Amino acid sequence: MLEGVLIAESLRIGAEVTGIPLRITKLVRVEMATTGRDQPRYWTVLDFAAEEGEAPRLADELASCLAPTGGWYADFHTPVETYVVFADKVFRYPRGQAEGRRAAQGYGRSVGVPEAQLDWGE
Repeated sequence: MLEGVLIAESLRIGAEVTGIPLRITKLVRVEMATTGRDQPRYWTVLDFAAEEGEAPRLADELASCLAPTGGWYADFHTPVETYVVFADKVFRYPRGQAEGRRAAQGYGRSVGVPEAQLDWGE
């Protein structure tokens, strides 16, 4: 099983993630204390789960659906791997690997993700 988080506002207008059965495990609306330059103050947060075998395909789907501006990403993990997905860019590394996490965080900074948001779980 894979588990992850997606911010609804991070999706491009008209984007669709299709063909991958996702189970929403939590849906919450939050007010953010720290947002990026092009991010709204209120977010819709979706915690989701899917079959582990769907991980590579889900990463590719999300990469094509996330907005290229605004400093957005989605993250999920399987029992052994972490995926951090930006618009048109996927980072995949063994859970807990500092080098992989640093690479994804560095890229996140380069596309405008605020430091406080570079906090995905492993």
